[in-house]
Amino acid sequence: MSGFADLVFVNGSVLTVDPDFTVAHALAVADGVITAVGARADVEDLVGPDTRVVDLDGGTLLPGINDSHLHGCAWGICSPPLALDLGHPAVRSIADVAEAVRLAAERTPAGQWITGVGWDPGYLAECAADPTRLPDRHDLDAVSPDHPVLLLDFSGHATWVNSAALAVAGVDRDSVAPPGGVVVTDDRGEPTGLFQEGGQVLVQQALPPLTPEVRAVAIRSTLAKLRGLGITSYTEPGLGPGGDRMMGGALSGETLDVYRRLLADGELTARVSVLLLPSGMSSTASGFARALDGIDVPDSEDPRRLNVIGVKIFADGIPPNRTAWMHEAYLGGGCGALCVGGATDEDRVAEIAEMVRHAHDAGHQVGVHVTGDRGIDTVVDAFAAATAARPRPDPRHYVIHGDFLTARSMKTLAEHGFGVNMNPTIKWTIADLEEEFVGPERAAYEWPYRDALDAGVRVTSSSDAPVTFPDWRQGIATMLLRESKASGRVSGPGQRIALAEAVRTYTIDAAWQDFAEQWKGSLEVGKVADLCVLAGDLLTVDPHAIPDMPVMLTVLGGEVVHDARDE
Repeated sequence: MSGFADLVFVNGSVLTVDPDFTVAHALAVADGVITAVGARADVEDLVGPDTRVVDLDGGTLLPGINDSHLHGCAWGICSPPLALDLGHPAVRSIADVAEAVRLAAERTPAGQWITGVGWDPGYLAECAADPTRLPDRHDLDAVSPDHPVLLLDFSGHATWVNSAALAVAGVDRDSVAPPGGVVVTDDRGEPTGLFQEGGQVLVQQALPPLTPEVRAVAIRSTLAKLRGLGITSYTEPGLGPGGDRMMGGALSGETLDVYRRLLADGELTARVSVLLLPSGMSSTASGFARALDGIDVPDSEDPRRLNVIGVKIFADGIPPNRTAWMHEAYLGGGCGALCVGGATDEDRVAEIAEMVRHAHDAGHQVGVHVTGDRGIDTVVDAFAAATAARPRPDPRHYVIHGDFLTARSMKTLAEHGFGVNMNPTIKWTIADLEEEFVGPERAAYEWPYRDALDAGVRVTSSSDAPVTFPDWRQGIATMLLRESKASGRVSGPGQRIALAEAVRTYTIDAAWQDFAEQWKGSLEVGKVADLCVLAGDLLTVDPHAIPDMPVMLTVLGGEVVHDARDE
């Protein structure tokens, strides 16, 4: 070793994200780790003949971003070139969706599937004009009579198909959705082509199986996009038998095998933490336990690059589909006293408690998808009961989404060292829509960052891609501003947090969720050199401008994996 650095950064704001959120102005990297942080004078002697010196030019150096809930394979499957982009603003109406499908049908051999992702009724002109107007198969039949079409909504909780897809899937008026699922029908009892929650499986299972090669293409596509966003770590939140029929099979256990192959081939340009997915949205405790016990997870060749760290459980659905488990029902009704599969509160509480207990006793970290306040209280109580019955050091269980986190649950989470993973870019996307379902007061409170942090809860942030584009810059802006995408109106100003707090949710606290805060997540000597460089000073820029700050450089373990100047 020469004693010189491989990389040196100078002339900018270095956000260390250490306990004091110290701002330095220079940093050095050697052999993949950070060797010096401070002023320019602290790194000058480390510059040798082969050292690359990066002039930040007044920009910002911060830890590599950790999107702590991102469906990596699914996002790749759901993005061009493998699927149509139907998100706003790419489409603004049902007519726009139909036109995109028509163009795809012209270039696709007859009989082959056309898939797309991202449509959101809150941004479709026809639905906005008439709230009773829903997408249906007839909208697609005219433009694609010879191709089965399957279009996943922005949230992953609703699927829209045409008549050809219904025929291939064998779905008709006599088809019955699994518990908790919905097949929307017309006034004659015929399927309209819209499926919600577990009902989606009736049509999604008809998609051709994903080959390992297609999965690899999808993950490579995701990795390339993440490099350009400064994201160096993410959690793949659910791979296993419970995902065999979800998102076209992108969440199945076979995807984990593809990740292992990419790791072995040196192609995994992000650190990936994985939650196992033993069973799906409508699982019973007994089915969950059998599935979890049957999963065999080989040791990773490089646990710092690919690591299975926990188990995912579903407790409810999502607010816009009226399936979040709430103490008080939606405006106009929906998911108050009854929830998944028509189970009573008492039945569902017992099922969730048993699933959490089984996963905890098996030694896993447990992440539970739960959005409604009644469901959150149930899940957090289950965490506390499981750890009381069988204590073990620092299990780090956490609530996934936690839209309507209650004060009672916050207190319990903080007391036990549990966490919550929130989604600021979803807040930005649906803030206006939510007012129609839960009312202005509850919509403003949704994702209560300020209250959770003040209560002492460890909070992490994520995109839930492909639900939203994984742009952490928009996430930061949303946490600071609480403004909506559609109208720009402020939704819950009392839940705004400061820049340092927001950055922590994507860096050191996300590393905590990964059990990795000792070696990543902040810019401190001895930690891995996972870095993100922004053009401009994040400390002084108007928060409205944060989403437009270019990512200039991304470094993973000391290796430059994205350089905007070379592209």
